[in-house]
Amino acid sequence: MATIAFDPKKLAVDSIAGEAALDAARMTPEALRQRLLSPPDWQPEITQDFLSARAEPVPAAVLIPLVQRPAGLTILLTMRTDHLSSHAGQVSFPGGRSEVYDVSAVATALRETEEEVGLARAHVEVLGQLPDYLTGTGYRVTPVVGLVTPPFELRADPAEVAEVFEVPLAFLMDGVNHQRLSVELPGGRRSFYAMPYERFYIWGATAGMLRNLFHLLRA
Repeated sequence: MATIAFDPKKLAVDSIAGEAALDAARMTPEALRQRLLSPPDWQPEITQDFLSARAEPVPAAVLIPLVQRPAGLTILLTMRTDHLSSHAGQVSFPGGRSEVYDVSAVATALRETEEEVGLARAHVEVLGQLPDYLTGTGYRVTPVVGLVTPPFELRADPAEVAEVFEVPLAFLMDGVNHQRLSVELPGGRRSFYAMPYERFYIWGATAGMLRNLFHLLRA
């Protein structure tokens, strides 16, 4: 397993992506349903981490849970526990590796979300998927976008999840909040995104997948 040999929070910000904030009309449940059902012609920006991956990536899936709140949609995220073998202590979407009995990436995402945070699949309306994302730790991750209807109860698995929190979708869909950073690694200089929110540092694969969601919704 690859390990992160640097602390991204200590790096200088190279630049701000700076694209205009997504229009509120594009962030309604109905607009999201339509966009995921019949996506326009668009290009994902990042589909691979900057660390070397396994020769044969392990299939995995995550849920991008869009929670319907009175003030607008939020995205539910987790803070991983510090002792995990990969992505320890990082902010991530609920999800994990596919098992042989999972019939699809959607099945993996829903099962893993239930196991990690206790969100029952009855609350999730699957809208569609984003392009696969290769992580530096050797996983090929399929991001599954789902609309989550409250009220629901969460029960985080203490072995994997230190904390569950929500971030307003409007914050994440604003290029002003997308920082570009870079780091010198043995394989050369690598760039990545970060989207710090309050005391949470969203970066790496999670930020990359959010950038792709941003591009899809603004296309």
